[in-house]
Amino acid sequence: MKPKFKSELAWQQAQLLMQPALIRIVDNIRKRLEQTSWKATYQETQVPVPGYQLLLELGDRQKTLDIWELCYRVCFRDYVPTPSPEQACEVDIDTSLIDEGDVDWERLDEKARTVTHLVLADLPSEA
Repeated sequence: MKPKFKSELAWQQAQLLMQPALIRIVDNIRKRLEQTSWKATYQETQVPVPGYQLLLELGDRQKTLDIWELCYRVCFRDYVPTPSPEQACEVDIDTSLIDEGDVDWERLDEKARTVTHLVLADLPSEA
């Protein structure tokens, strides 16, 4: 999904949140996978926008996660992926993650942990 911002301010807020969200998502994934036998491989993608996918493998099981989609779940309020990755959708910034113009690190960490937990909750630790 290509996020569509309602205003210049919303775009600036997304710029403020996206990199810290990415770092926290990747770190939380790493922590969760350390407790399992899953093999993780990151791949760069170019379509519909440059980004990253996480390929998880355990035996004959595979799971693919779009890292930007996970970041969107953190940074945007009530984010729902679109049916088509090329489709643009207007988003609302989760302003509870911003405190006086800066990142509210505790809230961002908490939301990134929650999103990661929900996405990886169904991964068994062994084949």
